[in-house]
Amino acid sequence: MQPLETEADAYTPIHHPCVDWQKHCVALEMQLLRFRLQAGKIRELLAEKMQELEQRVTESDQRAESAEKRVHVMEEKLKSANMLQPSESENSLYRRYQELTNQVQEKDAVIKRLEVQLEKQILVRAQEAKIIEEKAAKIKDWVTFKLREVSSNTAGSIVVTIPEYLKSLSCVCLQKATQISSVPLHDDDSGSEDDSGSLASLRTSTLGPDRKGSTPGSPRAVKRGVSMSSISSESDYAIPPDAYSLDSDYSEPEHKVQRTSSYSCESLREPMLEKSGYLLKMGSQVKAWKRRWFILRNGEILYYKSPSDVIRKPQGQMELNSSCRIIRGEGAQTFQLITEKKTFYLTADSPNILEEWIRVLQNILKVQASSPVPMETTAAKPTMRGWLTKVKHGHSKLMWCSLVSKVFYYYRNQDDKLPLGQLRMREAVVEEVDRSCDSDEDYEASGRGFLSSHCTLVVHPREQSPTYLLIGTKQEKDTWLYHLAVAAGSSASFKVGTEYEQLVGNLLDVEGDPDSALWRSESLCFCKDGLRSPLTTLPSEALQTEALKLFKSCQLFINVLVESPSIDYHTSLAQNALQVCLTHSELQNEMYCQLIKQTNRRTPHNYSLTQCWQLLSVCVALFLPQQHFLWYLRQYLQRHADPNEVGKYAVYCQRSVERTLQNGEREAKPSRMEILSILLRNPYHHSLPFSIPVHFMNNTYQVVGFDGSTTVDEFLSTLTQRVGMRKPHLSGFALFTDDPSGKDLEHCLQPSVKICDVISKWEQALKELHPGKYEGTRIVRLTYKSRTPKMDDERLLLAYQVNDEVHQGHFPVNKELALEVAALMAQVGSISPSCNSPQPKTQQILIQALERFYPKRYKQDCNMDQFRDLSECLATKWSVLRGCSASECVRIYLTVARKWPLFGAKLFSAKPIPPSSVEQSQVWLAVNEDGLCVLDYTMHLLVMYSYQSVITFGGCRDDLMVVVSQTKEQGGGKKSVEKLVFAMAKPKASPQNVPNNSSFVSLKHPSEQNSAPLFLYV
Repeated sequence: MQPLETEADAYTPIHHPCVDWQKHCVALEMQLLRFRLQAGKIRELLAEKMQELEQRVTESDQRAESAEKRVHVMEEKLKSANMLQPSESENSLYRRYQELTNQVQEKDAVIKRLEVQLEKQILVRAQEAKIIEEKAAKIKDWVTFKLREVSSNTAGSIVVTIPEYLKSLSCVCLQKATQISSVPLHDDDSGSEDDSGSLASLRTSTLGPDRKGSTPGSPRAVKRGVSMSSISSESDYAIPPDAYSLDSDYSEPEHKVQRTSSYSCESLREPMLEKSGYLLKMGSQVKAWKRRWFILRNGEILYYKSPSDVIRKPQGQMELNSSCRIIRGEGAQTFQLITEKKTFYLTADSPNILEEWIRVLQNILKVQASSPVPMETTAAKPTMRGWLTKVKHGHSKLMWCSLVSKVFYYYRNQDDKLPLGQLRMREAVVEEVDRSCDSDEDYEASGRGFLSSHCTLVVHPREQSPTYLLIGTKQEKDTWLYHLAVAAGSSASFKVGTEYEQLVGNLLDVEGDPDSALWRSESLCFCKDGLRSPLTTLPSEALQTEALKLFKSCQLFINVLVESPSIDYHTSLAQNALQVCLTHSELQNEMYCQLIKQTNRRTPHNYSLTQCWQLLSVCVALFLPQQHFLWYLRQYLQRHADPNEVGKYAVYCQRSVERTLQNGEREAKPSRMEILSILLRNPYHHSLPFSIPVHFMNNTYQVVGFDGSTTVDEFLSTLTQRVGMRKPHLSGFALFTDDPSGKDLEHCLQPSVKICDVISKWEQALKELHPGKYEGTRIVRLTYKSRTPKMDDERLLLAYQVNDEVHQGHFPVNKELALEVAALMAQVGSISPSCNSPQPKTQQILIQALERFYPKRYKQDCNMDQFRDLSECLATKWSVLRGCSASECVRIYLTVARKWPLFGAKLFSAKPIPPSSVEQSQVWLAVNEDGLCVLDYTMHLLVMYSYQSVITFGGCRDDLMVVVSQTKEQGGGKKSVEKLVFAMAKPKASPQNVPNNSSFVSLKHPSEQNSAPLFLYV
């Protein structure tokens, strides 16, 4: 009897008389036997692990019982205790009781957590063991079938070669088996005959001879192909192609679209871009390996102490981009991840885990290299986005898709930052697939109603294979078709979109010719009749309804005259309409089209026309239209930029458009103050149409102007320029707002936030706190002052910096003042006595204070009696400061230090030598932001040279020479050139940076100077 021919026989027959098939089958059976022995060893290991865990649980129970017993004993002691004992003993017993109770609760929590982990481990390991047994059973059935087939054939007949996946099967199984631990396998044999029925859950199918003309990439293949779910399974095992059951009645759910071809292509699978697991990381400060839990997601790596800490703040973060590199280390399991900021040394638990991490990281870097402009890094916002089913090469998958400018991105999830891929839409062919030619019997036979109810678009980029997009509704299809066609540049020829959109596209084709009759088209001009349908293509009926409501709101704002009683009515209308546009970005193009249509060729000298332009003036500061609608807006504003009132509003809108493009769009709806300024103040008269007072701590204020796109950084730049203060990053000042609730709270504003957004959010919070009571009488209060949370720390660090100068003798203090400031620093600093010193504790503290805070030059010649007197004087002055806080001592210290005119200067010891005119034998050179000062050794000023008078400086043999010019007579015009030469110790003359944000004068030893240029303070 001739055996049935299988698929494997159909495509792998090889006639080779030298191969003994029976020996190969016997070898496979031996490998299968070794695998069973390995499984038995695994069972033994799992049993030992279970026994160990049970023993730990038992020990935990015993400890808990002993703790409970101790608690009972303590309770009995408390009951039997005398009620007349002092209150301290009762409190101590009660605290002890609470501690014991907490310990018992902690023990119970640990036991419960161990039990839960044990149950989870048992379930996971049992599932993995079951998978292994099923795979082994399938392999056994396949080998048995082949043996029967071989035995029925005659000698020298057809011989079938072993597929490549069987050669590596045993090592794959062994690797998989070694990963399973901590749970026993089932008692039944992994290769039992009972498991053969599991093959019925798998299915495959082939295309019949009557299926013609269905290529894998066509829509017919999408609808008619049948998926092989087993091929795309997550298992690591290879299943022979002919090991599937052919008579299975398995059917996939209708709501899922699985693989749509009857073959598997590894090169077409999406690369793996996420991973998590344990790695060893080399510490940055302490060079030791630390085990951390790493999570790779969205193009970045976060690491924690353990998986249970992922809900907390990560211990570190690694940003991945195309400039990162991966280098394998010397060890077999170590590699280096080199980023822009830092190099990370990582070690995996095994070579296999190392290869997995390197493969995933390489996939990330490849995707980022091929996507140099991902959506999150571009300033442009997405034109369209939503869930679509992407079909390519016969494989379909639900993706989150986004169209940004002329690039179509697709992501695995909505929150992903890194796209899986992209399609360049420039000059691509976008078409709708006509599916009326396909017969309905295909869908009825396969039960694929999901596909039959969807619309299909095909995107065919240049020099790439086509991609099909399955879209749920007709409205979504029309919207995607329009925006994709516009991005591809084929909207005019394809005639997609509404009539209004087609006319704008035609204007774009003629490059906005001012003489074109398209500008006077009826659809683009004002019409007294209301809108019956939206002017732009919208993806849903709900948005289309919202667009008509938006038109009614605009009509009410335009046609009702702005007067004092109705000003709040107009404010509410504008805020609500623009909030809808901010919430639904799809309506932003619609809003601009409606406003432009309402102002185009409308009767001039009409309050309705003026109010429509005012609403457009408010709108351009919030957001801008997308794609060619932005070009249309610019062209329209350019056509109306005239000296009349309407033209002035057009010029104002042009400025606002450029500012919005420069600083980005807004986050909140316009504030009441912003709308009132536009309606009542004629904003075209001012480059900065809004203004608000900024208060200072000395009860004064300064009014500062701004526009709708002004950021806090720009606002503070204008403020500091008017009041003559330094920039905030130099002065440490910041802008604060009061709290809308009226509480004594202040909020520091970030530099990138927009002032109008701050005011709008403040007003909204005030309305929510006082609903129905808001009358517009209270406005936000802005205050410019020092950053209070950081001032104490900054002052403390500055005080220690000045104390170091005092201690080194670089600050002019006499002995009495030196004791005063040393007492202040002793009150601030924490001084702990030494345990090994025989001296009394108080004496030790005084000695340490003198060593740390008293000038060295006053201590070097003191004998023991004088030093004892110094300690007593310091103790006396220190006792006066008892009760004074550290911040108050720092304030007093810095107040005293700032009285020296050269506070903040850097001092260098030098010796004047001829031809210097300085007659002192030893001087100090003080460098600050004003110039170079020469001081005598008691630090009194001898002469000062401004930076303008310094001609040059540099080395003169082994000395430092400074060449300066000075005016001889007061008010005279004659100047003399003077050379100053100083001998300086070489270590003192190494390159120095002048402190206090300071001067850029750098002093070097003369031997290191070689005609160096003069760096002046800016």
